[in-house]
Amino acid sequence: MTGRNTGPKTVIIGGGLIGLSIARALTERGITDVLVLERHQLASGGTGKSSGIVRAHYGVPSLAAMAWRSLPLFEKLGAEVGFRQTGYCVLVGEENVEALKANTAMHQGLGVEVDLIDNDRLSSLWPMLHVDDVALASYEPRGGFADATQLALHFSQRAREQGARIRQNVAVTRILTSGDRVSGVELADGEVVEADTVIVAAGWWSAGLLAGLGIDFPVEAYRSELLIVDAGEPLPDLPVISDLVSLQYCRVEGAGQFLVGNSDHADFGSKLVDPDGYSNIAGEASIERYAEKVMHRFPGFPDPSVTHTYAGVYDVPPDWNPVIAPVGGVDGLVLAAGFAGHGFKISPAVGDLVADLVVEGDSTDPDVPARDFRLERFAEGTPLTSLHPYAGAGEMR
Repeated sequence: MTGRNTGPKTVIIGGGLIGLSIARALTERGITDVLVLERHQLASGGTGKSSGIVRAHYGVPSLAAMAWRSLPLFEKLGAEVGFRQTGYCVLVGEENVEALKANTAMHQGLGVEVDLIDNDRLSSLWPMLHVDDVALASYEPRGGFADATQLALHFSQRAREQGARIRQNVAVTRILTSGDRVSGVELADGEVVEADTVIVAAGWWSAGLLAGLGIDFPVEAYRSELLIVDAGEPLPDLPVISDLVSLQYCRVEGAGQFLVGNSDHADFGSKLVDPDGYSNIAGEASIERYAEKVMHRFPGFPDPSVTHTYAGVYDVPPDWNPVIAPVGGVDGLVLAAGFAGHGFKISPAVGDLVADLVVEGDSTDPDVPARDFRLERFAEGTPLTSLHPYAGAGEMR
């Protein structure tokens, strides 16, 4: 089908967590003439590969605040989005003790419920944990994990209930402009959808859409492998672990399984891929490296074995932090992408921030300044970085 369609005032490109959260937030503000366009099925991109961790531990205050603002929704929805409030622990070695203390104090200043804990307390929370090389830990009792796909579908249901429309298996090929403002989008079949506002929330594919307007959005597609390990016995609801000593993160998965991910990005350049064509299983070398880390940190597992693996792709800007901002030079164009694996836990607050930008023209939350997330920061050479970075794990924001 080709032709023109006088359509919605607001078009959102991307039916993952971010795009659907934005649709939910806009419709809650009374902007009901909203259309979400998803090129495949809802949550079929990065959302479907999320490890689903819920935590507020970031070195960037605005991101920590967004994660903390998002937590009540996870707590409210509970089982509807698979939320398990197991708690969340960050473990560091001696070289990162001062950074952990500073970040934890910053979080407490934002109202986050978090405390530093010693190894005795850590061992009581995690009896099977090896702690001899852990110098200090930070514990968020209200952290945990949830299911990203279920959360995305919750957002889609709320948006639809409030008037939004969602079209799946519809690819956007071009963003259209008239003079210096956006006028709509063109679809792969030639259909034109007119709009006053276009919000690009298409993850790795956002850069290509913006490039068609001569706008540079620097973002790389970074492949991240995950392992599912069977512990050899049923596991209780143990806290999520962010291990900045051996650079891994782990959480329980099901009754006796354990999800393990990588926090060591020293090989970043070798893991860049085509997001439309990459291996969905971990390589043998990665499995061996991950297994060594798991055996070191969790010697209490009686008979661990890898049951299966998979891989996802992060959309990574130069500073590993997202762009959530109007795009300069094109009125009505907004970008929300580049989340580098952080989008899930902050997605409720991201939707609210974009709604602020569209409705109010600025953030209404003093702890989440819109300036932090502007696209221009890359050209200006002012990246958004952690106030207290961790040695060896700078991307652990």
